[in-house]
Amino acid sequence: MMSDLNIKAIIFDMDGVLLDSESICDKTWEIARKEFGLPEGIDSINKCRGTNFHDSAIILRELYGQDMEAEKYLERCSELFRETEFSTGIPLMPFAKEILEYLKPKYRIALASSTRGPSVKRQMTNAGLIKYFESLTTGEMVTHSKPNPEIYRMACNSLNLEPEVCVAVEDSPNGARAALAAGMRTILIPDRSPATPDVLEKVWKLCKNLNDLKEFL
Repeated sequence: MMSDLNIKAIIFDMDGVLLDSESICDKTWEIARKEFGLPEGIDSINKCRGTNFHDSAIILRELYGQDMEAEKYLERCSELFRETEFSTGIPLMPFAKEILEYLKPKYRIALASSTRGPSVKRQMTNAGLIKYFESLTTGEMVTHSKPNPEIYRMACNSLNLEPEVCVAVEDSPNGARAALAAGMRTILIPDRSPATPDVLEKVWKLCKNLNDLKEFL
């Protein structure tokens, strides 16, 4: 099947795909929201899910007003996240290590994460996953992250491959939109953000978990 589809590489998102970090993000986001006195009922976390620091700040100001201290808010979320990370660790998503073991002999493996590089390297190393990856493309390396396709184009370039022969594995609509706009086959495994109609009609495969990838890769 690999030769029939002409797939040469699998490019993974990290948060919500390989690491169960989104559940921690949801808790820290709510703590920070209360600390900053922000109103309830605005779905800010899902609008920011999959985006990098710069674009998240833009989204937050659009939602809460241009005078919001968005950078301070995001830094506080990061501080709270690190406290949890260092005290209890970040759990793996189901089948994360198993699917990387399965895919590594068949394809080249890379990462495209909106999280900043030092955090990606630390978290992937602590999770025992970094050894599977040929390249890491991270949030601070691009001007605009997901849903902009720049991060996926850069990840494909890091492998010297065209997007058409690379498959993206994503959990969020923003991430899927980025991969689709880059011209990649896209696998969606929804985690915290529900799949949206515009994404569902375009993705290559919709899966329940990472183990489902074995059915077609």
